[in-house]
Amino acid sequence: MSTKHKETPHIKPNGVEIAETILLPGDPLRAKFIADNFLEDVVQFNEVRGMLGYTGTFKGKKISVMGTGMGTASIGIYSWELINVFGVKNLIRIGSAGSIQDDLNLYDIVFAMGSATDSNYAHQFNLPGHYSITASYELLEKAKKVADEKGYPVRIGNVLASDVFYNADPTAMERWSKMGILCAEMESAALYMNAAQAGVNALCILTISDHIFKHEKTTQLERQTAFTKMMEIALELAE
Repeated sequence: MSTKHKETPHIKPNGVEIAETILLPGDPLRAKFIADNFLEDVVQFNEVRGMLGYTGTFKGKKISVMGTGMGTASIGIYSWELINVFGVKNLIRIGSAGSIQDDLNLYDIVFAMGSATDSNYAHQFNLPGHYSITASYELLEKAKKVADEKGYPVRIGNVLASDVFYNADPTAMERWSKMGILCAEMESAALYMNAAQAGVNALCILTISDHIFKHEKTTQLERQTAFTKMMEIALELAE
């Protein structure tokens, strides 16, 4: 859809189109890396608050990419505006996560089929019970097919979307791990709930950047530029 004349307090495209499929890294510099290295005919559509956004083509298909920042509140704002103001239909978060399983290692790729959370984001929907937060099966199925074709092994399962990065409870992650949670990140739950309410598709693709129990981690530069396999999978999901 055309974004001409549309803007929000956080996204100002100045008439540049935002594609119906968008990749959403947390780091805006990862968005720039994707635009510079994977897309053709690139035009920048956002720089408000330093949250860089670009639209271009990948294998002839239009696609956008934009940073979302860190945490529930940030991705909650950006995904809501992209869906409800700019008409985005497919939102693919490509982020980093901390492993909490012994057999899930640095650089492994995870598809978040479900999103457990300690956030209270769902309270706004006034639901008469607990909501099961899940990915779009349509996007999940497509992404798994792409990964298989590329020969990229992936883990599919439940992840934790936490509002807390520095947790005062040192036992929290151990308890999530015992429930089979693969890894921890901070955005999938809000993204999935916003998409579900609006009837659009969302998927969270993660690369393991650190291991919480083994105290292993990648560098900031690696997180920005080296997680290319998940980028390649996500780019193939353009309509």
